[in-house]
Amino acid sequence: MSDSTKEWDILIKNALMFDGLGGAPQEVSVATKDGVFAAIGTDLDEALANEVIDAKGQWLMPGLVDNHTHFDLEVELEPWLPEAVRHGTTTVVMSNCSLGVAFGKQLNPQKPEENPIVDVFARVENIPKSVLEDCVNVIDWENTGDYLDHFDDIPLGPNVAPMVPHTMLRIEVMGLEESISRKPTDAEIKQMAELLQQAMDEGYIGFSTDGLPLHYLANNPHKNVKIPAQHATWKEVKTLLDVVRNNDGVVQTTPNPDNMLVTAGTLIMTSGRLFGKPLRMTATAAMDLNANQRAADGILRFNSLLNSDLVRGDFTFQALSAPFRVYADGVTTPLLEEKPAFRELNACEVEDREGRLKLLNDPSYQQRFRADWMAGKVGFNLARLLRKLHMEPTTFGRNLSEMYIDTCPVSCWQQSNMGEIYDRLEAYQKSGGQSGALNEEEASAFAEFPNPIGDDAEFIMHMLRQYDKQFRWYTTTANERPETLKKLLFHEQTLPGFNDSGAHLTNMAFFDGNLRTLKIALEDSIDKVSVAVKRLTHDPARLFGLDIGTIELGRQADMVIIDPEALRTYDSGANTVMQYREVFQHNQMVNRSDGVVSSVVIAGKLAWDGKEYTAQFGKERFGRALRNRNKQQYLPGKRRAAKQAA
Repeated sequence: MSDSTKEWDILIKNALMFDGLGGAPQEVSVATKDGVFAAIGTDLDEALANEVIDAKGQWLMPGLVDNHTHFDLEVELEPWLPEAVRHGTTTVVMSNCSLGVAFGKQLNPQKPEENPIVDVFARVENIPKSVLEDCVNVIDWENTGDYLDHFDDIPLGPNVAPMVPHTMLRIEVMGLEESISRKPTDAEIKQMAELLQQAMDEGYIGFSTDGLPLHYLANNPHKNVKIPAQHATWKEVKTLLDVVRNNDGVVQTTPNPDNMLVTAGTLIMTSGRLFGKPLRMTATAAMDLNANQRAADGILRFNSLLNSDLVRGDFTFQALSAPFRVYADGVTTPLLEEKPAFRELNACEVEDREGRLKLLNDPSYQQRFRADWMAGKVGFNLARLLRKLHMEPTTFGRNLSEMYIDTCPVSCWQQSNMGEIYDRLEAYQKSGGQSGALNEEEASAFAEFPNPIGDDAEFIMHMLRQYDKQFRWYTTTANERPETLKKLLFHEQTLPGFNDSGAHLTNMAFFDGNLRTLKIALEDSIDKVSVAVKRLTHDPARLFGLDIGTIELGRQADMVIIDPEALRTYDSGANTVMQYREVFQHNQMVNRSDGVVSSVVIAGKLAWDGKEYTAQFGKERFGRALRNRNKQQYLPGKRRAAKQAA
């Protein structure tokens, strides 16, 4: 039991401290009291502290910020968000990509077949509908103020910073059906702006919108319709972004690469020269695409233009800190939302194998699938030229040589390259089944393929027909060139981010993205580590308007202790595992950075001790809902206002 007469709650001694401001680290001691930093010095008296942590040989830094997450639903089922905290994350920015739960369930009694949260999250974030329905069931608020206030009453782990989500705002004003089928009226745009202003007055840090062409609804009859934010008019977008600008908030967006005119029109809203003062904006993502190796430099040049004296913007692209490896269970992967024929398969419900088989056995569908799969691979055309020049406008290159089988009923194919399997299949078929196969198991599997196989489109269709979701595979589509990745992570126009934590349960895991950035910096120099710490703490706090991010007296005591030697040898890929999570009653890919993070302190309370969570973690509140630090005061939600008035 702690002694309330002690001057400090926690004293961390002998650490090499990075304060988050980017300067050289110092070996000092840091003490906390009542949730804030109370003392920083070289000779602090241990006797004055309830708990002393000796961090000799280790790094102390502000708690890390995960600036692109989709924890909006998980935080309602497991508010302590353990998969974030164990990796040193003490603040998560939520409600990205125009999706969130700020307006409650948003159910329409006149249209019981609609469930907006399920309908928009299921395919965009690859979260099973059963998981989403469990999350919806616990929602008991109906407005943005009560949503923000309710975080005071649940055992939060990290701090949370929600934004106002554009898709849900449109549904709130227009209804789901109307928000995707017609333009808003002037009165509806005015109502959206009023609701957004109300939220900004309540302390919301900003607003998220979306343009990524992979984001589709999951409800019939709208499975070929993009989510509501993508149906917004220019007048609507400008009106809403002006509200954010006037309240000194931030806008998060995902550009539409298929319509650069619309994208440019949205991103130019950052301009202070055109609109009076700069609007803080951030977008995902600056990545080094395998299929388009010139894209990264183009993104950086465009970002520089937006922040130039000519435009006078405040714009930041986020850069993922790891090779972009994406897994798929059959067709369930965001990569297969990119082409129309692939989307037809993805539109089938998870359990609807019969529907997928019907498509895959339909000759007309096979023709559509083949056309999309082979685009740029055959013929004499512009698409093939762009592919040869590594300038293809795509994320997923559809190269069997870059695709691997993770698990599959054919045991000898596990962890095997599909291009090599395809080559052996061709050899097997050319020999009349006499040679080419690795063993009898593979020969038996090869005997089931169409003969002759024809092309790799037929190979993939057969794998999907034969094994459906038992065919689990992966590919890495970006960030495979280490020097280019490092350039993106540390460029003055970017910030590390886009971890997508909390989404795509079985497709990817970048919960440890901030640790990966620190590891890349460590391979360079201690000065680069100082820069990395600033870019993971102070800089995102500035971008999102958060009153956190540095170790300074009086500031909320969020901090992390890192073992640099464990970090140096940490292999994230080897420590990415599939785990059954009881909270979801579903598998999820997670990271295990055990040994790297020695301690995590949130608001002056120890949450993670390097081996396990502390006894009070998950039982009492540690973090809080962060409000926009650029606002002087905040309005309470309706429930709290009613209590205060009573």
